[in-house]
Amino acid sequence: MKRLKIDSAYLKKILKKLLEIPSPSGYTDQIVHFCCRELERLDVPYELTRRGAIRAVLKGQQHTPARALIAHVDTLGAQVKDLKDNGRLALVRIGHWSSRFAEGARCTVFTRQGAYRGTILPLKASGHTFNEEIDTQPVSWDHIELRVDAMCFGRKDLFDLGFAIGDFVAIDPQPEFLDNGFINSRHLDDKAGVAVMFATIKSLKEAALELPVDTYFLYSIAEEVGVGASTILHGDIASMVTIDNGTQAPGQNSSEFGVTVAMADMTGPFDYHLTRKLIDLCEDYGIRHHKDIFRYYRCDSASAIEAGNDIRTALITFGIDASHGYERIHMHALISLSELVGLYAQSPVKIARDAIELGPLKGFTHQPVKRAEGAE
Repeated sequence: MKRLKIDSAYLKKILKKLLEIPSPSGYTDQIVHFCCRELERLDVPYELTRRGAIRAVLKGQQHTPARALIAHVDTLGAQVKDLKDNGRLALVRIGHWSSRFAEGARCTVFTRQGAYRGTILPLKASGHTFNEEIDTQPVSWDHIELRVDAMCFGRKDLFDLGFAIGDFVAIDPQPEFLDNGFINSRHLDDKAGVAVMFATIKSLKEAALELPVDTYFLYSIAEEVGVGASTILHGDIASMVTIDNGTQAPGQNSSEFGVTVAMADMTGPFDYHLTRKLIDLCEDYGIRHHKDIFRYYRCDSASAIEAGNDIRTALITFGIDASHGYERIHMHALISLSELVGLYAQSPVKIARDAIELGPLKGFTHQPVKRAEGAE
């Protein structure tokens, strides 16, 4: 096993390209095409589900117990809820995010007749008209509207231009990559995780390493609405590591530097043995890392378990500031994650029994119960 050299320029380049592609949950075909073309360029075989979730594989010395890494290509967004009499559009959110972060956003509305640009504004947007009321109006999706950059001054104008209830709205990411490694953008959750997977695949391919078992790289398309990994797994996969954002905020232990290993989220603890293995790899190979618990958070791991998959799951993250808002991360975390994923893919199988779905007690795992030295 060796700590891979990660091509940071490639990682940054692929992240920029991913951010350029609108992909709110439910409107992900374009980014699926992009990811598949990149896998072809890297000479990695893949297959798609009916709706477009991607399952790529790097073959190992044996097929089982197979491993998986997963990140999601879909993002937050909105849909048109109503065509308003004032020529503007009422919205409902896609995913869980506050209208506070929608106010002022530039966006694209996708209609059957073509795409239109626009801006999301509070209902009372002009201080010259509403004076102090602009500061006292409620924060909610019922108190914002989308101003379309087209000649539409009433409901009929919107209808004639092709707008309809249910049209998808993609929010501009507005990315900024700084020379000191910081990255500011919307939708870093979880396009940064997708970029980490591509960078790891590239490094593994270039190193020409033979992996111990088949290792799958999964790209889910509906994580932000709770579907996530539920439709892309199969029986040979015994463990799955999710790559997503870690919420850096007061009361949290996540960091924008190094890897943040999640010990639990709102759905409960992650698998003890898989999580411990990832922490051991960080410790053994000198990868900066932190541990955290997320109380109001779920990821692809939750959807996989809830769908009835009997697999071990873990969550490794890049620390992110202002998640689901104007997000910020650092390249250091992305490189650290890629290094950890590369080590995990190379690591030997410790729980051979995971190759079978149902079996005897023999080979089943143990968790430590011995009393610590000095404990009463």
